[in-house]
Amino acid sequence: MSSTTLSPTTPSQLCSGKSGIFCPSQALLAKPTRTQMIGKGKGMRIACQAASIPSDRVPDMGKRQLMNLLLLGAISLPSAGMLIPYATFFAPPGSGSSAGGTIAKDAIGNDVVAEQWLKTHGPGDRTLTQGLKGDPTYLVVEKDRTLATYGINAVCTHLGCVVPWNQAENKFICPCHGSQYNDQGRVVRGPAPLSLALAHCDVDDGKVVFVPWVETDFRTGDAPWWS
Repeated sequence: MSSTTLSPTTPSQLCSGKSGIFCPSQALLAKPTRTQMIGKGKGMRIACQAASIPSDRVPDMGKRQLMNLLLLGAISLPSAGMLIPYATFFAPPGSGSSAGGTIAKDAIGNDVVAEQWLKTHGPGDRTLTQGLKGDPTYLVVEKDRTLATYGINAVCTHLGCVVPWNQAENKFICPCHGSQYNDQGRVVRGPAPLSLALAHCDVDDGKVVFVPWVETDFRTGDAPWWS
């Protein structure tokens, strides 16, 4: 029967039969030493010998925190640089006017200039432009060849399809589920539950500007559901 004896230890000393163990509270290193074999070479007496470590080799918490901050900064800066293009991609590119509105954009992204627009769009015309929040919005040309004071949001109030203008029927007819709106965007046939949203259409410094419509809906006499 083999036996192993260990020398008494204190909380400031730790040891192992294979390798030394560092004790950070006392900055000591316990080293095992083989002293004597007992009983047919199967037993071994182990004694622990404490050795001090120079103070300049003890880990410094302040240095660790500094390195963590440097590592965090090195990761954060490139990540922020990658996120900025994504943010600008999903944000509407429309520029604001002095009145707080959004300048209308044509099909190729140019600002809509009222005078030039009326030269190429006749009475009764309803053509899509980019409006508030980037939504497709119809510019309306009145019978007297002037721009209407309102724009019509082309997003169907049923499931969000873009509703085209049907000149032959003089209506907006949704191709998705058949909802219909009159020439001012008021709903005349479901399943769409509401009329198309409106926006004020102004001219500022020669350019067409859309401004949020917060007044009563002149088509229904009700408060605007979209504001």
